[in-house]
Amino acid sequence: MNNKPNIILTEIDLERLERLIDNTPDNQFPNKASLEEELERAEVVKSSDVPNTVVTMNSTVRFLELPDQGEFSRTLVYPRDSGKEGTVSILAPVGIAILGLSVGDEIEWPSAKGKTLKVRVQELLFQPEESGEAHL
Repeated sequence: MNNKPNIILTEIDLERLERLIDNTPDNQFPNKASLEEELERAEVVKSSDVPNTVVTMNSTVRFLELPDQGEFSRTLVYPRDSGKEGTVSILAPVGIAILGLSVGDEIEWPSAKGKTLKVRVQELLFQPEESGEAHL
């Protein structure tokens, strides 16, 4: 049984992520198979057709921790932009997990303390497609 939420990707994100997969050595991308699986199961749409509630690449997302209601924000980025405060790389398991989610979707998020948090996508603070910046 598949408990994963449905995901939506833009054609541009799909193309860029497929190129990233092809150009990243396996030893630098141990989660490659997981990203490939997500891309295969995604509904792919034109950038102009992606709902403004869907996490696309370079989106900034506000998460709500469940059940204690703490909040935090992260931006989903390509490897070249990772390592900056508040970013999550698409190469990381959490980055793969949030790609294509919609507001209201819930996932489990591994915390730095070795625990697992349950979080809900509460709001998109920025989405390139909604802002007319689909080229990001």
